[in-house]
Amino acid sequence: MSKKDNGASIILAYLNEKNRPYSAQDVFCNLQQQHGLGKTAVVKAMELLAVEGKIKEKIYGKQKIYFADQAQFKDVSDADLKAMDCQLAELSAEAQSLAQSCRQLDAELKELNSSLTTEEMISETQQLKEECSGYRARLQKIKSATSHVTPEEKEKVYKERDVYVKEWKKRKRLASDMINAILEGYPKSKKEFLDEVGVETDEDCKVVVPST
Repeated sequence: MSKKDNGASIILAYLNEKNRPYSAQDVFCNLQQQHGLGKTAVVKAMELLAVEGKIKEKIYGKQKIYFADQAQFKDVSDADLKAMDCQLAELSAEAQSLAQSCRQLDAELKELNSSLTTEEMISETQQLKEECSGYRARLQKIKSATSHVTPEEKEKVYKERDVYVKEWKKRKRLASDMINAILEGYPKSKKEFLDEVGVETDEDCKVVVPST
C-alpha cells in the first residue's frame, strides 16, 4: 500500500469481494487490525472512491453507506439465483449439522474430562479393597466374640429399667406434692424455698424422666 494510495486499493478490493453495503465505521473496524488503517484515512479513501465512481454511495439520514459498483458484475439469471438459494439452504443445513456434532463432541469431551483415568480407577479400586478387607476383619472379630448379650439378659435389663423409671416418677410426684403443700404457708417463692433447703430438681440437672 503506497502512501498516496492511503488504503483505497485495499478498501476497493474488500468491497468488491464482499459485495455488500458497509459504513466507513464498518470498514475501519474490519480492516484496521489487519492493515493498520486509521479511521480518518478510511473515511477519506471511501469518499474519494465514491467521487471517482469506483464504488457507490447512499446517504440515509446522517449516515453514508458504501457498496461495490454493481455494473462490474455479470447479470444473474433467475435460474442462477434459484441454484444459489438451493446451495445456500444446503450449506445452512450442513452448518447446523456440524454445529450439532460439535455440541455432542463437546459434551462427550466434558464427560471424559470428568471421568477417572485408568491410574485413578486402579488406585480407587485398591483403596476400596483395603476398606472391604478391614470391614471383613472387624465383622469376623465381632462374630467370634464370646461376650454377646443374650436375649434373656437384654429382656432382664429392660424390665429393671422400667422398675427404676416407675419408682423415679413416683418419688418425683411425692416430692412435688410435699413441696407444694409446704409452699402454701411459705412466705417466699418456690425457687427461694428450694435454694434454702438445698433441693435440686430434674430441670436443674438438665435430665428428663425416660418414657416407659
